Amino acid sequence: MEVRPAAQGRAAAGRVALLAVLLCLCCRAAPERLRYAIPEELGRGSLVGPLARDLGLSPAELPARKLRIVSGDEKQYFTLGEDNTNLRVNERIDREGICGAVSPCVLSLEAVVENPFNIFHVSVTIQDINDNAPQFDREFVSVEMIESTPSGARFPLGTGRDPDIGANSLQNYQLTPNPHFSLVVRESADGTKQPELVLEKSLDREKQRNHHLILTAVDSGDPVRSGTVQIKINVTDANDNPPVFTKEIYKIRLLENLPEGSLALQVKATDGDEGTNAEITYSFSDIANSARQLFTLDSRTGDVKVTGPLDYEEGKYYEASVEGKDGGGLSAHAKVHIDILDVNDNAPTLSILPILNPIPEDSVPSTVVAVINVRDRDSGDNGEVSCNIDGDLPFRLEASSENTYKLIIASALDREKVSAYNITVTARDRGSPSLSSRAALVLEVSDVNDNAPVFEEAAYSAYVAENNAAGAAVVRVRARDADAGANGRVSYWLAGGSAGAVGAAAYVSVEARSGAVYAQRSFDYEQCREFAVAVRAQDGGAPSRSSTATVRVFVLDRNDNAPRVLWPAAGAGAVAAPFEVVPRSAEAGYLVAKVVAVDADAGRNAWLSYELVQAPEPALFRVGLHSGEVRTARAVSERDAAKQRLVAVVKDHGQPALSATATLHVVLAESLQEALPELSERAAGADSPAELQFYLVLALALLSALFLLSVALAVLARVRRAGPPAVLRCLGAQRFSVAGAAFPADFCEGTLPSSYNLCVAPGRAVAEGAWLPPPPPLPSLPAEELLGGEPCGKRSPSSSAGAGEPPADPDAPQPIWLSMNEGKNPSEQAGSDGISDFITRSRSAEKFSLGSLYCLKRYELVRMKAGPYCVK
Repeated sequence: MEVRPAAQGRAAAGRVALLAVLLCLCCRAAPERLRYAIPEELGRGSLVGPLARDLGLSPAELPARKLRIVSGDEKQYFTLGEDNTNLRVNERIDREGICGAVSPCVLSLEAVVENPFNIFHVSVTIQDINDNAPQFDREFVSVEMIESTPSGARFPLGTGRDPDIGANSLQNYQLTPNPHFSLVVRESADGTKQPELVLEKSLDREKQRNHHLILTAVDSGDPVRSGTVQIKINVTDANDNPPVFTKEIYKIRLLENLPEGSLALQVKATDGDEGTNAEITYSFSDIANSARQLFTLDSRTGDVKVTGPLDYEEGKYYEASVEGKDGGGLSAHAKVHIDILDVNDNAPTLSILPILNPIPEDSVPSTVVAVINVRDRDSGDNGEVSCNIDGDLPFRLEASSENTYKLIIASALDREKVSAYNITVTARDRGSPSLSSRAALVLEVSDVNDNAPVFEEAAYSAYVAENNAAGAAVVRVRARDADAGANGRVSYWLAGGSAGAVGAAAYVSVEARSGAVYAQRSFDYEQCREFAVAVRAQDGGAPSRSSTATVRVFVLDRNDNAPRVLWPAAGAGAVAAPFEVVPRSAEAGYLVAKVVAVDADAGRNAWLSYELVQAPEPALFRVGLHSGEVRTARAVSERDAAKQRLVAVVKDHGQPALSATATLHVVLAESLQEALPELSERAAGADSPAELQFYLVLALALLSALFLLSVALAVLARVRRAGPPAVLRCLGAQRFSVAGAAFPADFCEGTLPSSYNLCVAPGRAVAEGAWLPPPPPLPSLPAEELLGGEPCGKRSPSSSAGAGEPPADPDAPQPIWLSMNEGKNPSEQAGSDGISDFITRSRSAEKFSLGSLYCLKRYELVRMKAGPYCVK
């Protein structure tokens, strides 16, 4: 199909519109072949055709399709306009300079689009315009005629030349009117028109020696152009025989690589005259300037020699007219036709247009990455070119047209293996010998995030000693990503662990860039011996890829816990250490007690050893090095002191070693009655001045609190008996209950603050204090009486007396309270029948009278009143 942008008149405009419609239809039917036609000599930027529209591309999709053109010519005659939609002239086009006499004159190029990739072949026909006038090789032509030349004789004249073609080329000759001459135009076999001068009337030298004519060559262009040459005819005396050439047309074929100075051919003419009339001289009567630069004619021998470089690609055919003239002025003419034969003297030329560079490594096979255009100026087999690429590469060439190849991906690419390819394209013709040329193309492979980070180790182990500083480095994880740029830039995050992501963040943190794991706090081996966290390595690609590794942190024990003695437990206040009673009849190896200790550390730091460091009789007792059992080293004798104070040290095996001491009081007695005096003395002197001061301050504080409470209760009672104030009576109903604080008569509670055990006899009716309101329906005890701490199961003497009266029998025997140790270990229960508190015995008679015995439980003072035995 052809698109003619330049047309004249309404008819031409109609044809253009019709052709445009047909063009759209044809483009959709056969989008791979487009043809345009433009006149030559258009200026730069002139429109050739709407290329994008004819390819079916809308303006919206042009940026994505990346329309480009590829031309194999050395000069880029065409380009895409600024809008990237129209094909325009890039530089002046001279049809005669490009194609010469070849018709039609067609320039080929390829249009390349992407997404999807396609190649469209575009042909632009260059139309001839009448921009050249016919011209003659010489301005003057001289012809000599013998006066005896008969009428009808013909004399060839110089041929005019017009590089235009068709109607714009030379069409006819005209001669100025003359009674003696006329003009005849003869058309040769190759289509050229040869003017000949015909003698119409015999000449008479004596009347007119010279005749002047003008020969005009005209074409049929619009406007008509013409060229002229002046013809001078000299009339000479008679010469009977004109020269005669051996051939009317001399034809010769020459190889284009024929060296300069070589003999191309020889023309020869004979003359039947003698003397000077038989001497013939040769000359070119009609020859083009291009042929005159390549060939010379020897005027005497008629040898035609090569004087310039022959080039088949520049000129394939030359024609000349040779004139042979004798000494008498008679001449003859012959034609010389020279055909230039092609020799494989031109290597192919390559032009490469990269389409996709760099190439994403995830590009699928068959993706076009470059377009290669091949040209060979030779003809025939010498101009047939094949292309191939060197080496074993994941690319291949695919022919798109006669002179165009596509470089496409043959197999999958991997940038991590090969990041760039140096591709050498070789073009080779089929001439003999074959010529070739090479072109190099460097294709880079761009990175795609197709690799996840890979840790150097799947699991990391870190060992951190406890009591570390917060922020201390634990371990460094490292992951490598084979990708490049942001796709290979790895960041680290906590992904979770044995306590989840939130819990893991409480233990450790990870630096995003370096992968260094730091402790968030000081670790304690006794609380957490090991934990695991998951660290995620994530690259910066889109979408990102990640992998995880487990970091297991083992907390190493340090000797930061001293041994703790469980038994004998160190007391406070009146009870400094428990007593153990050993009979004086005990033999060697008798088990006195067992020191029980634990160490919160582990390993060697928790290995305990026992040693006696203080004893009145060092040879009497010994302690097991690892068992902690205190045994007699020999039999007890009468000379041994009744009271023995033993101090044992418990050491661990840490570095440095830590220790604790345990104090054990041993009483040597055969029975409990015998041991009681020793125990009483110990209890009497147990209080230190500091402890007594503490008890005095505590008693004073308690008395002050009781006094303030009594005053408050008395005021409250008086207010209640007087009735509510006038203000409250105005407000209406009572705001508080009239019932006082009381307890049911059968209430017995032993779990009030550990200083007290409250005991109330069941079924007892007790009158409330005078300050209390009327008694409630159920019998109850006032809080004041309950604070007295009466023993369980016995009525208080105050139950029948008024509030605040003393007991009826203050001298009655007082009870003894024995406090059994809670949570005793076996070694404690083994000593002195389980009695570990202090017991004092009255100095008078057989009764035990302690008066006021203070017992310490959980470091609180409890006053125990007289009564029968109670076990707490």
